[in-house]
Amino acid sequence: MTRILARWAITAAAIAFAAWLFDGIWFRGPTHGTAELQHKIIPLLIVAALATVVTAWVKPVLTVLSIPLILLTLGIFLLILNALMLKFVAWLSGLVDLGFHVNGFWTAVWGSVVISIVTWILDALVGPDE
Repeated sequence: MTRILARWAITAAAIAFAAWLFDGIWFRGPTHGTAELQHKIIPLLIVAALATVVTAWVKPVLTVLSIPLILLTLGIFLLILNALMLKFVAWLSGLVDLGFHVNGFWTAVWGSVVISIVTWILDALVGPDE
């Protein structure tokens, strides 16, 4: 259970870092509430949960279906797949009005690269599964 919470926090931190780094990735936040922190943290945690579910369920299916393209491009198509997953998470969050936005394909590509790198670094700091 602790490992799941750690992965969720790592994903949230990676998404927050990408949103801070790129102007094309942002949280609009709800228009009501008492604190600015609450306007960003709650949607961020929900988006991180959505991203975790999409990564666990949708991405493996798409990866298997796109094996020929992955082999043909020597793995570069995985960058495109990651960008599409980030755009998909933004679209899903729009359906439930979380206010998470990703503008443009290239922003999604670079955002997914940053999210992958930050996740990898933070996961290495947390340590292996027990």
